[in-house]
Amino acid sequence: MKKLLVILLALSMVFAFSACGQEEVIENPEVEVETPEVEGEAEGEEEQEEVAKSGIDLTILYEQDDSMINNYSLLAVNPDAPFVDADGNAVADVALNTEGASALINWMLSEEAAELTANFGFEEYGEYLFYLKEDRPVSAVEIPAATEETKAIRLSTTTSVNDSGLLGYLLPFFEEEYGYTVEVFSAGTGKSIANAKAGNADLILVHSKSQEEAFVADGYSYVLEGFEAERLTYMYNYFVLVGPSADPAAVASAATVKDAFAAIADGEFAFVSRGDNSGTHTKEISLWPEDLGITAEMESVADYTGWYTFSNAGMGVCLTMAEEMGAYILTDKATYLTFRANDGVIE
Repeated sequence: MKKLLVILLALSMVFAFSACGQEEVIENPEVEVETPEVEGEAEGEEEQEEVAKSGIDLTILYEQDDSMINNYSLLAVNPDAPFVDADGNAVADVALNTEGASALINWMLSEEAAELTANFGFEEYGEYLFYLKEDRPVSAVEIPAATEETKAIRLSTTTSVNDSGLLGYLLPFFEEEYGYTVEVFSAGTGKSIANAKAGNADLILVHSKSQEEAFVADGYSYVLEGFEAERLTYMYNYFVLVGPSADPAAVASAATVKDAFAAIADGEFAFVSRGDNSGTHTKEISLWPEDLGITAEMESVADYTGWYTFSNAGMGVCLTMAEEMGAYILTDKATYLTFRANDGVIE
């Protein structure tokens, strides 16, 4: 009997030590277990899971083609520019807040703003929405506090930095720290630039190189002290081609994004265009086969109205239209991720 008790006691001690050792391994924070993934497969499954969770069918089908990089630039408006209204008539008595514009531009190009921009959206969406260019201009000048004369700053910008939530996230840091109030006019790049040409903006933040260069060439911008050029291109994200998860045009398997657009046109699958001369619209036009003759003018797509929707609307509205129509659409990735995460609501 005594031998039996000794044996049972010994066995219980062995089991106890075994359990303790196992618990220590599980709780050890230094132990990392990696699950091997098949390249491309896990990413596709993750995208499908996110779409299912949000209830949004629009899915990213093509991205990160070299021709889909989306650069953003800051430009200060020249107080001596030849301001004109929408009809081309000269506008007189334009008063610009050049000091406020300089303060905001220098802050946007500071290390503080750079860190905020680079990390924006990751915690909420699990992806970085904007990236900083390696050769971006950087400012380290001291930002002056606002005065009654310089307090109000008018920023004319594109819908992508507004609809994605980037400006709503960044500007309160600047305003609280330095006492400024930033009034944001948000539209497509073409309309944002026209707003500045009419003297209604102190600076612009847009993403269409050709339109920015024309803005500079026509005398509407100038080189701020401490910088080498009018166009201060400092961040980027990507355009993405999104569409119904069923992907009837099979664009996901296209060799290039231009092949993807050709497949949409060949099959006359529904497509929603910004149609507003925005940076996104300009990029979209460059991706269609040349023989289609698609330009920024509505008349150029008159023969394609059965499948091509010329919306003349902002990115959020166009994404809603594409979701409802089961259509393809080109969008910046940041706005699409915001749209999906918010179940199709862009505030």
